[in-house]
Amino acid sequence: MPHTLVIVESPTKARTIRNFLPKDFQVEASMGHVRDLPNNASEIPAAKKGEKWANLGVNTNSDFEPLYVVPKDKKKIVKELKTALKDANELLLATDEDREGESISWHLMQLLAPKVPVKRMVFHEITKEAISKSLSQTRDLDMELVHAQETRRILDRLVGYTLSPLLWKKVAWGLSAGRVQSVAVRLLVQRERARRAFKSASYWDLKANLEKDGNVFEAKLASIADQKIATGSDFDETTGEIKKGRNVKLITEKEALTIAESLRSREWTVERVEEKPTTRKPVPPFTTSTLQQEANRKLRLSARETMRCAQGLYERGFITYMRTDSVHLSEQALGAARECVQSKYGKEYLNETVRQFSTKSRNAQEAHEAIRPAGESFRTPSDTGLQGRDLALYELIWKRTVASQMTEARLTMLSIDIKAGEASFRSSGKRIDFAGFFRAYVEGSDDPEAALEGQEVLLPALQVGDKSLPKEVEALGHQTQPPARYSEASLVKMLEKEGIGRPSTYASIIGTIVDRGYSTLQNNSLTPTFTAFAVTALLEEHFPDLVDTSFTAKMESTLDEISTGKVKWLPYLESFYKGNKGLETQVQKREGDIDPGVSRTIDLEGLGCVVRIGRFGAYLESKQVGENGEEELIKATLPKEITPGELDEEKANQILKQKVDGPESLGVDHETGDDIYLLFGQYGPYVQRGQVSEEVPKPKRASLPKGVKPEDLTLENAIGLLRLPRLLGDHPDGGKVQAGLGRFGPYVVWDKGKGEKDYRSLKADDDVLLIALERAMELLAMPKRGRGGRTALKDLGTPKDSEDKIQLFDGPYGLYVKQGKVNASLPEGKKADDITLEEAIELLKEKTAKKSPRKKSGSKKPKKSTAKTNTETKTKKSVSKNATEKSKKTTRTTKTGRLRASAVRIIKPGES
Repeated sequence: MPHTLVIVESPTKARTIRNFLPKDFQVEASMGHVRDLPNNASEIPAAKKGEKWANLGVNTNSDFEPLYVVPKDKKKIVKELKTALKDANELLLATDEDREGESISWHLMQLLAPKVPVKRMVFHEITKEAISKSLSQTRDLDMELVHAQETRRILDRLVGYTLSPLLWKKVAWGLSAGRVQSVAVRLLVQRERARRAFKSASYWDLKANLEKDGNVFEAKLASIADQKIATGSDFDETTGEIKKGRNVKLITEKEALTIAESLRSREWTVERVEEKPTTRKPVPPFTTSTLQQEANRKLRLSARETMRCAQGLYERGFITYMRTDSVHLSEQALGAARECVQSKYGKEYLNETVRQFSTKSRNAQEAHEAIRPAGESFRTPSDTGLQGRDLALYELIWKRTVASQMTEARLTMLSIDIKAGEASFRSSGKRIDFAGFFRAYVEGSDDPEAALEGQEVLLPALQVGDKSLPKEVEALGHQTQPPARYSEASLVKMLEKEGIGRPSTYASIIGTIVDRGYSTLQNNSLTPTFTAFAVTALLEEHFPDLVDTSFTAKMESTLDEISTGKVKWLPYLESFYKGNKGLETQVQKREGDIDPGVSRTIDLEGLGCVVRIGRFGAYLESKQVGENGEEELIKATLPKEITPGELDEEKANQILKQKVDGPESLGVDHETGDDIYLLFGQYGPYVQRGQVSEEVPKPKRASLPKGVKPEDLTLENAIGLLRLPRLLGDHPDGGKVQAGLGRFGPYVVWDKGKGEKDYRSLKADDDVLLIALERAMELLAMPKRGRGGRTALKDLGTPKDSEDKIQLFDGPYGLYVKQGKVNASLPEGKKADDITLEEAIELLKEKTAKKSPRKKSGSKKPKKSTAKTNTETKTKKSVSKNATEKSKKTTRTTKTGRLRASAVRIIKPGES
């Protein structure tokens, strides 16, 4: 039966959009990109394998013609789409309306080769009104967007696949470089260098608690004899001394205590009272970048988690498109936001005029509209039915959008100067006269109402000349702190400020940095590794432009100009890659000049040894005089938990000493008579009972739990760790409850017998050595988290013929049931409250039956091929192997300037 075929990217988007289309419309999902540059040698077509450029995936000698292939896992999807197209009388390409979406649509056209009319259908929210409007306003493909995306894709491949092999040879196998990735890594390294160069300084000041009419308020020392008191900002971070030109007084501890004592009995007089009215305006609605920053600060979500969650909200029709640089709101959105303000907060909180914002970010584009709740009217968070992080993120977007149409907050800044002898103190406060938009949204705060209380600092009504006696005068010591490491939020902010990369790619860039081992993410801080230091140093010395923020920002601007037709894509690629100053020539020239021994060495100031990058990670290397009087080369592995910023002479000497002298005993375990040792390995410190011997080749070992410092470890705790797991008691329903320490940290487990065990991780406040049965039972009673950290919506029960219970989850592609390792999606229209245990069993049986059975022995084996993988090692083995293959030089004639294929956004190894 003839129908209109609509193709979108994901099943979730397909399910949502299907509700708003006529019945004769068939909606299918492409599951993202259907073509890409080859990811490894197995994906290169046989006809191209002999070409020298095949591994690069771009024919640089033929107008940079890209070699696009259909990945193995997408061939079935392409076949299904072609089948669906056979009976269609029209094809609507409804992928996202940015460069990436345009690229997906163009690739689909090339692969499907439709013989029916093709139209491009675009929308930035999935609502009935938006879909109806987009059906009546279809357009052709925007080839300038396709050109821009293709150029980015090719450029990223050229940078990644040209520099990465150089890093394998000169630093370590498995490393990657990228157009944006390497600049981001350098930012982290520069900050860590600043932390190493930092010299801490101490300074003192005074704090007084004063009372007036029963009200106690705080004042801090500002000056003595009209000379300003030194604060943290007055110190030079690299010397620890007062900055030149600063006329400030540095108070020592002794002076501070003396002054405090002398002021306790003095009379204090008010010298100045100032009240300064001011206003605060609401911040603009969210862009991709600001959403990532605020979700990281408020919800502690990574950029990757934020985008994954926002994608789901968009595809289910809750918010508008989440990849945007624009802060603009449509007339429809302005009306909806203003209606929310009036109904929820009252007319007095509604701004008199409609407030619009203008985009200020560099290279702003892809500007559909700001991220906001979808629809002509905004659903309040409580009316959405959302849960968990989905609800938290939607609420964040709702509040920020609504607050943008609220009145300004009116405040009064309070300041009082109080004199006591030669010392002058200052008390500062803030009074909120009208909360305005603060009622809905306070940037950086989870709870606006609580934030209002926290922001307000009231001072008693004082007049000049008023007298007061202090309740307390306290001397306070301070240490200056090194520059803070980047969090995901602050790194995103810096990248956007410098115009590096696109906000829509920041999540994948940060993820790549962590996945590739260039940084660790702990306590929301991005800490560069020793590998990051080595790679950055090599690129800074030999390819400075590629890690220069200004050069990269200019490159980004040029790529944006290609999307508008101001710059031609082919000449730009030619100038970047070819010629004497091109990347290809520069790498060839420099490769022979780079000494691997030097590039693998990291010289850190203040260390008497060096750090080198080896096959198994970073290690220390030092020359020391041995017992025979001869100089010996000592090497010792650096524990992964030690970062470049934290490695000092004391830690280095401790690790080297243990390597030379062997481990030092903490004491003896009197139950066994064995010595207990503290050692440092590649994965951090650990304790060991006894030493390695022929009789005991693998003595009992236990890692130190997260947060336990080696210097704080006692013999008692070390013995306790080595005795884990420990029995806590019997479970009321049968079986034993134990506490232990595993690869993912401390845990409690209910051993039900017959191999069935139920685990729960310990919380931050729990101690694996002290936890009791009662607390373990509380943890075991908590819902078990499913894949991706998701909590089961409900337990459906355990089938009679199975030991595994069936649970219901809500994932990125909708509701699904899970039993053991098998997942099955719920049919369209099936809700969480409707699914029964029997229906879930049938769904799981069908899913299991669909899995292809093993081939019988003797059957014809398919031609062996390597599956597509994202692992760097497999990619590089393939590239390296084929790079050495000799082939006959072939020539191809290409019509200059004509594109054969478009770009995709998937980040591949070694690319931004």
